[in-house]
Amino acid sequence: MLRALTIVVAATAAVMCASPGLAQTGLKWGDCPADVAKHGLRCTTIDVPLDYRDPDGQQIQLSVSRLASKNPDRRRGVLLTNPGGPGGSGLDFPGGLVDLELPQSVLDSYDIIGFDPRGVGRSTPVTCDLTMEQQYRGNIPPYARNAADVLTQARNAKAVAEQCARSKTANLLPYLSTAATARDMDRIREALHEDKLSFLGYSYGTHLGAVYSTLFPERSDRIVLDSNLVPGGLDRTGSRLFGPGMEMRFPDFAKFAAARPEYNLGATPEAVTAKYFDLAGRLDRTPVQGYDGNLFRLATFGSLYRDSRMPGLAEIWKALDTNQPLPPSASAEAPQTLENKVASHLYVICNDSRWPKSVSGYLHDVSVDRQRYPMFGASGANIRPCAFWRSEPAEPPVRVGDRGPSNVLLAQNTRDPATPLAGAEQMRRALGDRARMVTADQGGHGVYLIGANKCANDTVTAFLTTGERPEADHTCVAEPA
Repeated sequence: MLRALTIVVAATAAVMCASPGLAQTGLKWGDCPADVAKHGLRCTTIDVPLDYRDPDGQQIQLSVSRLASKNPDRRRGVLLTNPGGPGGSGLDFPGGLVDLELPQSVLDSYDIIGFDPRGVGRSTPVTCDLTMEQQYRGNIPPYARNAADVLTQARNAKAVAEQCARSKTANLLPYLSTAATARDMDRIREALHEDKLSFLGYSYGTHLGAVYSTLFPERSDRIVLDSNLVPGGLDRTGSRLFGPGMEMRFPDFAKFAAARPEYNLGATPEAVTAKYFDLAGRLDRTPVQGYDGNLFRLATFGSLYRDSRMPGLAEIWKALDTNQPLPPSASAEAPQTLENKVASHLYVICNDSRWPKSVSGYLHDVSVDRQRYPMFGASGANIRPCAFWRSEPAEPPVRVGDRGPSNVLLAQNTRDPATPLAGAEQMRRALGDRARMVTADQGGHGVYLIGANKCANDTVTAFLTTGERPEADHTCVAEPA
């Protein structure tokens, strides 16, 4: 996970619609790749312009999937989906939604469409030639304990930016952005011969959906944005929200661990919190089984995305605390799949906003956030390769706005570590009367189908299947355990 001149939509759309050969007919749906094929998913490819300023110029290929509705009377339209990122593959996401028990009423209403965004997975993938260490540092900067750590990260971030600029896909650098991906979505809509598209996007997908509905308001049908970034996406503001997000979410884990003496992490939530700082400090000084303090903090942050990950996190803590073998859940992702995720993530976020260039500014911000949010603030505020990015985006970032039909529903948890409620409230204000927001009183990253709040889940399902939204923003109270 993880921005702002207004685009003159009418003029741009007029140029795009005037270009010949835009519509693609006769899509040939075939078997999906073996790691994607499930639940009857079918796949195809479409060509889109590399540069939308030159729509008849060089084309790149997108991989698209479809889970066709078996209802012969389904409503007109498709439900396009995005699982988050940027850098996340979405080709298999329709099948993933089935695994999450997407209601039959939604499956009966739409063909569910997935796709790998440009630069990702099977859609003209990009690289930064990242080393294994750079890959495992991932999309979140390391925790900076002091000014020296920030300066070290600045050197590492600059090296990554230079690698991206020298890579074999460096020619694609200006053309990977949320604005370009939103235009790709509209090409998918057109290739499917649909007048409008509905959308379900999680995390970064909220920024993508908001940008699409800003660029193409009259082609947007029912737009669901779940676990919302700030209006600028994963920009400097969004990144710094990791600190307060962790502080809001961690008490859920502290309560969980304190209630289970078998982990021996503390008899009270306060004791578990103290154990966090104790372990982080010990691992800063002496890494254990490949875990240093930074990886420990990052693993804790990521595990707080789901309640279901808490037992595994407690096992990791217990193993690190006692220097016992780590559980299998602590294993890392294969580097060959991670490299493209991290590279494409950087291509997009560095194009989506203008990141501060001054290292001294990051030194200040890290110092402030480390004091305010000691658990993770010095990570979210740390410097990223975007501070040293060499290219300019082909299209300026899109400012999310409130012009268009009232057809957007935001879903948000009160205690989301990655996209906190404060950021969602900014997105809600930016969309104005176009949007309504349902807030679930629960923790974790992801509301619809992921959280256990029936009220919130039913609200989203009703909107997708009937178009009905709450008349006003409302909060769904916590469900009984």
